[in-house]
Amino acid sequence: MILNASQLEALRQLNDELLREGDVPVHMAATVRDLLHTVEALKKEKKKWQRTAQERGQALEVVRAAVGKVRLSGE
Repeated sequence: MILNASQLEALRQLNDELLREGDVPVHMAATVRDLLHTVEALKKEKKKWQRTAQERGQALEVVRAAVGKVRLSGE
């Protein structure tokens, strides 16, 4: 199951409430918090790699254009 941003936020809030009320052991709440932090970190990494892929694509287009010009002038 894939959770969207609002579902993740609701899970975070529920975890915090349960921790404050003492309804869940601290180590379990910490584990949920750690998992939520991991999800956020993975989202940031995904965005970073998407930007890198876009930049790579743009660089390849520049190289292709340059190679095309060299081929045309060399023929």
